[in-house]
Amino acid sequence: MLNKIILLYFTFLVGFLNFSNAQVNTAKFTINLNVPAEQMPKDGRLLIMISDNKNVEPRFEIRDDVKTQLVYGIDIENLTSSKIEVSSADLYGYPIESFGNIPKGKYFVQVLFHKYETFKRKDGHIVKLPMERGEGQQWNLAPGNIYSTPVEIDIQKDGNYNLTISNVIPPIEQPVDSKYIKHIKIQSKLLTEFWGRPMYLGAHILLPEGFETHPEAKYPLAIFHGHFPSDFGGFRTVPPDPNLQPEYSERFHLDGYNKIVQEEEYRFYKMWTGDNFPRVLAIEIQHANQYYDDSYAVNSENLGPYGDAITYELIPYIEKQFRGIGEGWARFVYGGSTGGWEALAVQVKYPEQYNGSYAACPDPIDFRAFTQTNIYEDHNAYYKEGTFRQTLVPGHRNYLGAVDATLKDMNLRELALGTKSRSGQQWDIWEAVFSPVGADGYPQRIWDKKSGVINKEVAEYWKENFDMRHIMERDWDDLGPKLKGKLNIYCGDMDNYYLNNAVYLTEDFLEKTTNPYYGGDVDYGDRAEHCWNGAHDLPNAISRLRYHEMFITKWANEIENRVPKGADLKSWRY
Repeated sequence: MLNKIILLYFTFLVGFLNFSNAQVNTAKFTINLNVPAEQMPKDGRLLIMISDNKNVEPRFEIRDDVKTQLVYGIDIENLTSSKIEVSSADLYGYPIESFGNIPKGKYFVQVLFHKYETFKRKDGHIVKLPMERGEGQQWNLAPGNIYSTPVEIDIQKDGNYNLTISNVIPPIEQPVDSKYIKHIKIQSKLLTEFWGRPMYLGAHILLPEGFETHPEAKYPLAIFHGHFPSDFGGFRTVPPDPNLQPEYSERFHLDGYNKIVQEEEYRFYKMWTGDNFPRVLAIEIQHANQYYDDSYAVNSENLGPYGDAITYELIPYIEKQFRGIGEGWARFVYGGSTGGWEALAVQVKYPEQYNGSYAACPDPIDFRAFTQTNIYEDHNAYYKEGTFRQTLVPGHRNYLGAVDATLKDMNLRELALGTKSRSGQQWDIWEAVFSPVGADGYPQRIWDKKSGVINKEVAEYWKENFDMRHIMERDWDDLGPKLKGKLNIYCGDMDNYYLNNAVYLTEDFLEKTTNPYYGGDVDYGDRAEHCWNGAHDLPNAISRLRYHEMFITKWANEIENRVPKGADLKSWRY
C-alpha cells in the first residue's frame, strides 16, 4: 500500500512540475508592423532570430554548423492587422526547438516577415509561396520582405516582448549591358500556363570576341548551369582593384580571396579575347522560382515544366537573337553541384538537344546514396539504426572527415525557416523538384521532417523520374547510342556533402555494364572537397573559378567525332 501511495505522489509531482514548466516557458511576442500600407503582408512566415553576436544581423547568422544562431518561425495567414501577437509555445525553433529552453540572458533579437503570394495553378491547386523577386529566392534578402532593426533584449522564459518592424528590403538593381555581356528576359508560355500568372526566364550572355566584326558567323552555345547568377560571373574587363580591402574566405581558409577572384576574372577576360580561345556564346540562366534559386532545369509536378521551357523556349530565343547555330550538336552543358546535377540530367532527359555534359560534384545522381541515405532501403534518413542503438547520419564534413553538421540538423533548420517545403533551402528544393504533388498542393515529403522516417511510395516516384543512374540503366538501350561520349563526371573523394558516393555507384554502371559503352569520363580528386571539377593541378579555390575556361576548351577539342556530317567546326574558331 505504501508503495502505491509513493507512486501516486511521484506521478502527481511530475505532472505538477511539467505543468509549472509549461506556464514558465510561455513568452509573448507583440510584433508591430510600422511599414507603408503597400508593404503590409497578408501571408508568409514570421521569423524571430536571436543572436549573441552584436556585429552581424541575426538574419545572416542562421546556418547548419555550430556557429549558427537561433531562429523561430510561425506561419501567418490572412493577416488583417498591423499587429501580430504570438506565443512562444506556437513557435518552432532551430537549433533549440523550444523557446523555453533558451538560456536566460541578454541577446540581440531581430524579426523578419517572409512574404508569400497566392498561386492558382493549372493543376487546380491553390498554394501560398514566396515569389522570387530578383534576388534568387533568398528569404533574408528578398525585396519587399520587412524586418526589424536588431535590439538587445533580456530573454526570460515567461517574458513579454514588443518589437517593431519598420524596414523594407529594397528592389535589386539590375545589371547593365556592356560590349561583351548582354541580359535578356522572356515570358515563358509554358510556365505562365502552369502557374496561372506571368512567369519569366532570364539569361546573361557572354558574346565572343569579334561578334560585331564577324556578322556572318554563327556560334555554338555553352550553357553553364548553377545557382542564381546576378550577372555573368567570372568575367572582368579591367585589372583587379589595387585598393580592394582583403576579405578572408572561411571556406578556403584564404585571406584576400576577393582579390584572387578579381585576378581570375581578369585572367579569363584576357583568354576569352585572345587569339586561341574558341568563339562560342556562353550563357548563365536565371530560373529562380517559388521554391529555390534554381529550378533544376527539369519538368516537375511542383515547379512546372522548367526543362521544356529552358530547352524549347529560352535556348532557341537566345540562339535566334545572338546568331547561335541552333542545333543540338552545337550545344553543351556544364556546371557544379546543383549545376552538375542539371548538366547530367538535361543531357539524359534531352539526349539529342545537347552534345556534351560536364558534371562536377553533382547533387545525388543515384538515390541509393542520397548523400548518406539510401532512400530505398533505409527506414530513417536521420539515423543508422540497429537493434539497440541509433547513430546520427552526418551531413557535412571537411576534407579530413570531421563532421560539423548532421543531416537532421540541416533539415530541422529548414523546418524552422518554412513549412511545406517552403524554406528555400537545399533539402526542400530536392523535395519540391523530385516529389509528386500532395493532396494540399505542396510537395509530398520524402521523409517526415521531424522524425526522418522515409516515405517509400514517394521514394519510388523519385526513382522512376529523377534517379539519373536508374533512368540511364533502365533506358540504356535507347539512351546509350544517343549519349555516347557525352557524359563526363568529376567529384572530390572527400566531397563535403558526400556526393562522391552516388558518383561511385553511377560509375559502376557506366564503366562495367553499359552496352554500347558510354565512352565518357569519371574522375576523382584526392582529398578534394566540394566542388572539385577535374583540375588535378589546382586547388578548389582556383579551379572553381575556371569552369568556362576548362569546359569550353575541352568541349571544342573533343566533339569532332560526334557531330553530323557537314557540321561547321571551323568558322567560329577565327
